[in-house]
Amino acid sequence: MTNLPLRSLSIVAFLALWAALAALAGRHDVPAPSTVLSILIREAQSGDLFFHLGATLARVVAAFTLAMAAGSAIGIAMGQSRVTDRLLDPWVILMINLPALVIIVLCYIWIGLTETAAILAVSLNKVPNVIITVREGARALDPKLSEMAAVFRFSRWKTIRHVVLPQMQPFIAAAGRSGLSLIWKIVLVVEFLGRSNGVGFQIHLYFQLFDVASVLAYALAFVVVMLAIEFMVVQPVEQHLTRWRSKPA
Repeated sequence: MTNLPLRSLSIVAFLALWAALAALAGRHDVPAPSTVLSILIREAQSGDLFFHLGATLARVVAAFTLAMAAGSAIGIAMGQSRVTDRLLDPWVILMINLPALVIIVLCYIWIGLTETAAILAVSLNKVPNVIITVREGARALDPKLSEMAAVFRFSRWKTIRHVVLPQMQPFIAAAGRSGLSLIWKIVLVVEFLGRSNGVGFQIHLYFQLFDVASVLAYALAFVVVMLAIEFMVVQPVEQHLTRWRSKPA
C-alpha cells in the first residue's frame, strides 16, 4: 500500500502525456484517452468486452498451467540428470529459437483452427523458457540438505515440501512471472490468426476497420486485467511463499 501513491502518480503522468500527444497530433488515428474510455464503457455496457476478456483469460490460464507443469517437470529432470540434460538440450535450444509465429501456424495447419491447437501453440512457445529457468534451480539444489532429509528419514512428499520446493521457489516464481507476461501476448497473436473470439480477435477486427481507438480500448482493457492479476494474485502469493526469509533467526 505504501507504493500506491507513486503508482497512481505514474498512471496520471502517463495519461497526461498520452492526452498531450493526442492533442498535438490532432489526428483521428491518435485518439485521446477520453475517446478510448468512452469505447471501453460502450463495450462493457454491451457485454462484448467481458465476453472477449473472459475468452482470452481462459486461454491464458490453460496455457500457463500446461506450460508450467510440463516445463517444470522437464527442467527438474534435466537439472538432476546429466544424461537427460544432454539428450534434451538440443531440443530445448531448437524450440527456444523457433519463432512463435512458426509454431502457431504449424499447430493450426496440423491440428486445425481449434481451441486445442491454440492452447498447445501458446504452451509450446513458453515451455522452453520454463525448462531453462527451472533447470538452473534444480542444478543449484544443495545435496547436503537432501542428505539431511535422508538421515532424518523424511518421506518423499516431506522432502519435496520442506527441502526441494523452498530451494526451487525463486526459480519457479521467476519462470511463472516471465511466463505470464509472455503467454498473454502470444495468446493475442493466436487469437488474431485463428480464433473467433477473444481480445486478439477483436483487435484483428478493428484493425481491418482502421479503428485505432477500439484497438487501444481492448488492448488496454486486458493490460489492466493482467496488472490486477500481478498486484492482487502473483505478488501476494510470492510474498506468502517467501515469508520465511524475513523471519528472525
